[in-house]
Amino acid sequence: MAWHIKGRRGQEREEQAADAAEAHRVLTLADISGLSAKDHHTDLKVDIHQSLLDRINLAALETMTRDQIHREIGELVHEQLSNRKHALNSSERRQLVDDILDELLGLGPLEPLLKDPTITDVLVNSHKTVFVERFGVLEETAARFKDEKHLMRVISKIVSAVGRRVDESSPMVDARLEDGSRVNAIVPPLAVDGALLSIRKFAKIPISMDRLCEIGSIAPEIAEVLKAVVMCRRNVLISGGTGSGKTTLLNALSAYIDNRERIVTIEDSAELQLQQRHVARLETRPPNIEGRGEVTQRDLVKNALRMRPDRIIVGEVRSGEAFDMLQAMNTGHDGSMTTVHANTSRDALSRVEQMIGMSGIDIPPRSARAQIASALNIVVQIERSVDGRRRLVSVSELTGMEGEVITMQEIFRFKRTSMDAEGRVVGHYEASGIRPKFIDVAAAYGVRLPVELFAPDRKLGAAA
Repeated sequence: MAWHIKGRRGQEREEQAADAAEAHRVLTLADISGLSAKDHHTDLKVDIHQSLLDRINLAALETMTRDQIHREIGELVHEQLSNRKHALNSSERRQLVDDILDELLGLGPLEPLLKDPTITDVLVNSHKTVFVERFGVLEETAARFKDEKHLMRVISKIVSAVGRRVDESSPMVDARLEDGSRVNAIVPPLAVDGALLSIRKFAKIPISMDRLCEIGSIAPEIAEVLKAVVMCRRNVLISGGTGSGKTTLLNALSAYIDNRERIVTIEDSAELQLQQRHVARLETRPPNIEGRGEVTQRDLVKNALRMRPDRIIVGEVRSGEAFDMLQAMNTGHDGSMTTVHANTSRDALSRVEQMIGMSGIDIPPRSARAQIASALNIVVQIERSVDGRRRLVSVSELTGMEGEVITMQEIFRFKRTSMDAEGRVVGHYEASGIRPKFIDVAAAYGVRLPVELFAPDRKLGAAA
């Protein structure tokens, strides 16, 4: 055994007797400390965790199952409680052991929140305050860290797992968890009241297009059109605000890519969950402590062109890589996709034009717009509404240039009509009546789209 465990003679009998008499002689955590039960539980958990780190062989944990670790740690916790003269009933002891296991093997107080499938965002404002988003609504939780050092230890554990660091010299960092969840941390001196941690959870099973239709984020008819867009290799730009579901929609659309195609993905923090077998995933690298070794998205886009990709998917374009991405779309990599932060489809094109200027290449505005009009075919706009629901609100097709302006026609839109008594947005999807140019391209790929889908003002489905 990697560490010595004290024997537990007759412990089961002691537990039964303790539970039977606990109403009379077992002190609760709040009774022991004079603090709230929650605060004392956190202090006790962290103190025992620190003492266990001095006694156990962490390397040995990797060879054991969680049940084995639970059993062995349980004996050590029982011993530690005896030494501290703390009496807990069996339920409190089991909870304490589970929490200590979360400290040893996971992310401490955040573990229960990360395991809750109804939670989409975990937002740590300080070691004393933790909020979550559940069904689009923010709410405060009872989760707490013991102190700032405890929170910093958890943050360091996250970022070190992906080869990154966070400290005063590098106080901002993007990282990811093993399941692909996106993590952002910012620490003092930039964070005034203590370290801040934001986790955007990803579902273990990616949300499919069918599921998006089921929850009202998109109409089934529009989903069929987008399926045709992907299958006939049109280049797609997904636009939306922060937390609007751009990456979720990108994952759902990628499911329609043929398994025979080679896909190269490029991201700042790898979070795409593509289901195809032939996927090459690339991730940027920040500079090291000497300020060297940085690999940007632009470097990876250039390298991806040498990897014989059929499609290139960039998680999000933010700067000069937009120019290289457009170049790739214009030179044989049809069917590529990316996302951008913007409030409308027209704003998305303006953002891409600005990013071309960030590439350092002196290119006239008209030439930049011509590149955009030639490379991009479809702009999908999504938004997070005031009721917290995420939904597609517009599908537009780029048709070329008229003078200095990129021409674009809206094919589908979400029409908001009212709000119900519970504050939820009520509306429906409708067609604009414009027949898109890609219908003929889709037909050439063997994908038939009924013309009736694009009939003027046709209601396509109600948003839940």
